[in-house]
Amino acid sequence: MKLSKRVSTLTPSTTLAITAKAKELKAQGHDVIGLGAGEPDFNTPEHILNEAVKAMKEGHTKYTPSGGLIGLKEAIVEKFKQDQKLDYKPSEIIVCTGAKHALYTLFQVLLDEGDEVVIPTPYWVSYPEQVKLAGGTPVFIEGVERNHFKITPEQLEEVITEKTKAVIINSPSNPTGMLYTEEELKALGEVCLKANVLIVSDEIYEKLIYGENKHISIAQLSPQLKEQTIIINGVSKSHSMTGWRIGYAAGNETIIKAMTNLASHSTSNPTSIAQFAAMAAYNGTQEPVEEMRQAFEERLNIIYDQLIQIPGFSCVKPQGAFYLFPNAKEAATMTGYENVDEFVKALLEEEKVAIVPGSGFGAPENVRLSYATSLDLLEEAVKRIKRFVEKKMMEK
Repeated sequence: MKLSKRVSTLTPSTTLAITAKAKELKAQGHDVIGLGAGEPDFNTPEHILNEAVKAMKEGHTKYTPSGGLIGLKEAIVEKFKQDQKLDYKPSEIIVCTGAKHALYTLFQVLLDEGDEVVIPTPYWVSYPEQVKLAGGTPVFIEGVERNHFKITPEQLEEVITEKTKAVIINSPSNPTGMLYTEEELKALGEVCLKANVLIVSDEIYEKLIYGENKHISIAQLSPQLKEQTIIINGVSKSHSMTGWRIGYAAGNETIIKAMTNLASHSTSNPTSIAQFAAMAAYNGTQEPVEEMRQAFEERLNIIYDQLIQIPGFSCVKPQGAFYLFPNAKEAATMTGYENVDEFVKALLEEEKVAIVPGSGFGAPENVRLSYATSLDLLEEAVKRIKRFVEKKMMEK
């Protein structure tokens, strides 16, 4: 059976490949530490669980509107008012089956064959694949490490053509944890306004910010930028609800309506129970969100200092999310491996530590480590990585 051309262009997920290998080794009885997780290691807060149970018992188990329950849309509208001082109408919101589905649906309604989408590297693995599935062409800009992996307005201006339909901004970033400042966003926004390019602002990690840093949405900087921006967000990372699959998009009403029409023929609607849970997430106490953020910050501060002691590792300290993205090229060279991918593979086989090679994020010199796991496991993982590097250096 011949498969469609659209799926033949997809690149397999590096993250899933590493995770599968780690699970295979665990099943064989090995003591594997997996640092590839893209989800908080906390359970969904109790009040959210209770609301989901209540919704089920009250019979809220039927179809909902394709774009989401009005009560959830209103909760999202209020969240934007409180957090970003942004005013949206419910008709400018679509609730989707996760933020990933919101992005997928957006590109499906936005792109025609040959349209270009600018994607800064390092990037979240699904951005280019979703663009390709919609018939678009990913155009990459390198966010260099010395600039904390962030692109400049000059770089953006250079790649925009008459085919450019959108640019993706992910702040805080997966995989780097870096955050754009207000000034940086203003400068990028000016380029987009001048070229009439849509801004896709992925803000899924907005609640996980550390130190004195502050999350700014590019949409809140001016009415013009708000009109030119589609915000992607959800409850997965902020409220530890990855499995509930509730995300959303906010922006231009015409685009949101088109996304809703498409959703009506694909998913019908997001899961009803999960929508009631998401309402509780936004309408209820935010204390669990802050407690989780503080736990991640504590882990980051401890494990970062240990990580940079590994020979051949250098790392810009993240400002948000829950990933470290060190450069491991020197470590790979010092230990006799041809590239970082080979280094990562050998590390898993010999020390049973699963980290993700940066090649899957468009940054082949780096590796991604998630600190969404216990501090004890994190410290043991770093100890094993250091032991692996030092042993290989001695053998070489």
